Amino acid sequence: MARRRNTEIGDSFTELFNREIGFFHSSSISRRISASEGIVKKLDLYGKLNGHEGCVNALDFSSTGEVLVSGSDDRQIILWNWLSGSKTLSYPSGHCENVFQTKFIPFTDDRTIITSGADRQVRLGQILENGKVETKRLGRHHGRVYKLAVLPGDPNVFYSCGEDGFVQHFDIRSNSASMVLYSSPFTQGCRRHHSSSRIRLNSIAIDPRNSFYIAVGGSDEYARVYDTRRVQLAPVCRHILPDPPVNIFCPRHLRETNSVHITGLAYSKAGELLVSYNDELIYLFEKNMGYGFSPVSISPEKLQEMEEPQVYTGHRNAQTVKGVNFFGPNDEYVTSGSDCGHIFIWKKKGGKLVRAMLGDRRVVNHLESHPHIPFLASCGIEKSVKLWTPMSNNVLSLPEKMEKVMESNRVGREDQSRVTLTPDVIMHVLRLQRRQTSAFTERRYVSADIDSDDGNEAQLIASLVANEDESSERECIVS
Repeated sequence: MARRRNTEIGDSFTELFNREIGFFHSSSISRRISASEGIVKKLDLYGKLNGHEGCVNALDFSSTGEVLVSGSDDRQIILWNWLSGSKTLSYPSGHCENVFQTKFIPFTDDRTIITSGADRQVRLGQILENGKVETKRLGRHHGRVYKLAVLPGDPNVFYSCGEDGFVQHFDIRSNSASMVLYSSPFTQGCRRHHSSSRIRLNSIAIDPRNSFYIAVGGSDEYARVYDTRRVQLAPVCRHILPDPPVNIFCPRHLRETNSVHITGLAYSKAGELLVSYNDELIYLFEKNMGYGFSPVSISPEKLQEMEEPQVYTGHRNAQTVKGVNFFGPNDEYVTSGSDCGHIFIWKKKGGKLVRAMLGDRRVVNHLESHPHIPFLASCGIEKSVKLWTPMSNNVLSLPEKMEKVMESNRVGREDQSRVTLTPDVIMHVLRLQRRQTSAFTERRYVSADIDSDDGNEAQLIASLVANEDESSERECIVS
């Protein structure tokens, strides 16, 4: 251990020496040191930001990194001077329920903030010169809105995705949203959208190398990438046909399983797509790992020849809608929260776990990286925002009990996969049972049996949906 620590410190010293004699530019050496494993292993708790009265669900740094904005179940938006640990501004978002996402709009001097939440709204907050804040609703989905994506370098345009399966396009210079695309299961063909054929979208991300490409993920196993140049803006109220993606990503073993769903997406600066699955693992896809426009169009031979994505293991993502992110000046690391309350940091290349920190007494849901320095902000079920910086005097190893924690996460994940039944599966089983029973029942009883079974099915599914909605209101569902 001492030899490894000395090697890491020696590497940093060598980088500094090479800079002094002119081998590296100062900005290059700064980025190299920020990305070193030794720096990541020094990450420790810098402080806490206290001010919210509910679970903190969303974080975002301003472009300069000087201001951090947070959103919470208390429906308040708080702007922080994270360096001093103080509030600079707090205002009511205007949402009626939990706030799931907060984002700065670029090139607005940190005065324009967009939010979304469980009340299906997408809202705008404008900080005026006198310090007051004007808020208004920009649009609305027919379902919860977990994520927003800001068009890089544009002070006006952003996108939202909702549980209704729609991606909406917003221009803050106008007072209305436009429909961009609609996601539906591949098995549904070209049916018009309704509750049984939609993909309930949890996450959206824009490719930084080609801002026309938008990735979305939700209630099935496929991450879909769309080219916004191939879709037509339409009024939100209009019934439209599902749009075909230009590429689709999914690990080979999850393809056509219908047993998992996507909770988080993130693009790297290099255009790699990071995908986090509910009660499964995290995968990193390069662009050549996609299935094209349809996962069913690829031949078995081609499927076997395709390269498998990098996988990141050890955490658990079951209780909430967790995000996933990159860390480091060139996205050298992958970060995620976990149901065990830990923050996990893996090396992007190879998937090695290099740091694990206890970030919440219950669940860590979201991690946000500072845009310029090796600094992390985290949030979860607790009411505070936690700040992490490489301030430790020692190069820290993984916690002693981490192997047991990861094993517990693995066992819980595998046990859950054996017993999970969705309402759709239950409905299908009930229908099969009804048909088999009807085949052996006298004709005069068939009608009565069907009516009875239909009533039982409807009551069961309604109960499941009601319980799901009720638990969603009680729990802190965050992105």
